[in-house]
Amino acid sequence: MLTSLYIKNYALIDELSVQFNNGLTIITGETGAGKSILLGGLSLVLGKRADISQVKNKDEKCIIEAIFDIANYNLKSLFKSLDLDYDVQTIIRREILPSGKSRAFINDTPVNLESLAALSNYLIDIHSQHQTQQVTQDDYQFQVIDALAENKSNLNDFAKELVEYKAIQKSLEELKLSKAELIKEYDYNLFLSKELNEIDIENINLEDLEAQYEELNNVEEIGEKLSSAKAILSAEDIGITDQLNSVKLELIKIADYGNAYDALKERILSVGIELDDILIELDNLEENLSSDPQELERINSKLQVINNLFQKHSVLDIEELVVIKNDLRLKIDNTESLDNTILLNEKHVLKQQEKLNKIALEIHENRKKVIPVFVSKLESILSDLGMPNAKFKIELNQIDYFVSNGKDDLQFLFTANKGSSFNALKKSASGGELSRIMLAVKSILAEYVQLPSIMFDEIDTGVSGEISNKMGDIMKKMSGKMQVFTITHLPQIAAKGNSHFKVFKTDVEDVTHTQLRKLNEEERIVEIAQMLGGIDITDSAMAHAKQLLN
Repeated sequence: MLTSLYIKNYALIDELSVQFNNGLTIITGETGAGKSILLGGLSLVLGKRADISQVKNKDEKCIIEAIFDIANYNLKSLFKSLDLDYDVQTIIRREILPSGKSRAFINDTPVNLESLAALSNYLIDIHSQHQTQQVTQDDYQFQVIDALAENKSNLNDFAKELVEYKAIQKSLEELKLSKAELIKEYDYNLFLSKELNEIDIENINLEDLEAQYEELNNVEEIGEKLSSAKAILSAEDIGITDQLNSVKLELIKIADYGNAYDALKERILSVGIELDDILIELDNLEENLSSDPQELERINSKLQVINNLFQKHSVLDIEELVVIKNDLRLKIDNTESLDNTILLNEKHVLKQQEKLNKIALEIHENRKKVIPVFVSKLESILSDLGMPNAKFKIELNQIDYFVSNGKDDLQFLFTANKGSSFNALKKSASGGELSRIMLAVKSILAEYVQLPSIMFDEIDTGVSGEISNKMGDIMKKMSGKMQVFTITHLPQIAAKGNSHFKVFKTDVEDVTHTQLRKLNEEERIVEIAQMLGGIDITDSAMAHAKQLLN
């Protein structure tokens, strides 16, 4: 509940400090006295955007501070999620600086307006004439029915499962799109992979292959050169081998005459051995040398294929082709296995749909059970509020797709007169009727859930007499379970309050100021008497005021 409100340098308010109690609090005042200023200041502390034009003295900062007792609101988890220090006496403060910038604090911790609004939803509901239209909106109508149906746990479960369902659906859609793209490339990738597989790319040694090609392509020249080299080495009398033997014999003769000569002899002997080996190798090469046009053609074709693949894939070596081959295989495998993945995801989607359908059905059945009870209570209250012929028909129909709160379509249909057909509430109820409907709805809700403090801003507009008395009774009853404020012009309602505040203006040195004062018993009698008969108070008005208060 709101326990105190402090306002400084806001609109026509210099400085104002007021404490509030539980129960029904009445706020009265003449038109234009500044009740809207009070609401504006309270709205700022609840998260409304600030405006420098609202500051009275532009050279000083504006401060609005509210203290709430939240011991019974179960808000510890909310404070934790907002990373705020929890205190049963929670202080919210807004400041508007002369620069036009504004700041917000919860328990002295700076917060943004989103966090402030998130908390304020649980603290106080300012119900203006504009907000009466809320009762015609689908979201609010669902909130009312679900509160009575105690669907909170089911709705939380549904929301959690719906998030997972949407994530799976999105994944499935992405897989199907991927499949469509991959199928376009599949045949081409398969063709490229087949090309690389046909030449067994991993087992090719390009250097060896090129050497084999050069040998086969030049076999005749190689044979001639080998034969010529053999002749040069082994020809009689003039061959290198014979000449070397002659040198070797001469050096053997002088080898004993010194180390230098012996070393030359050894070197010649080594050269002789090497030349003998070379002759043997030349014989072997010449003997094994053969012409093979078919093998030459095969190797030539293979080299052409490899070079073509180099050009096609813009690479320079076999290793890069192997990488490309592996990538192609992976793409092909992914395409071929995608159907299985899609099938698994489709099964997952169906399983999630079953979960959601089960929870949605429970939500639907709970709603279905409470609607007749709600309609009965609503019509009974409206009858007391001067709408004896008001009838409601609430249609709850299951739909074949998921929405954020289940699988239902909900319509509030209304008629205010006998013999008239039902129509959508937003089209068939007048402003005054909507005000009474909203009051009736709030009073019913107060029986089922812990509502935050509520402030009714002239919800009694357009009613009088016995109806206003009934409205006061309803608000009085609500105040037994929650803190209720009402701004009113009706004495019948004002007399119902546990406490009574008056908003008024004073002129000091040609400057108008708005003030708020709690009335004592005598002041309250006078205020209600003025509400009954005007500024000139009569004895009968005073007697009537006392009677209402008693």
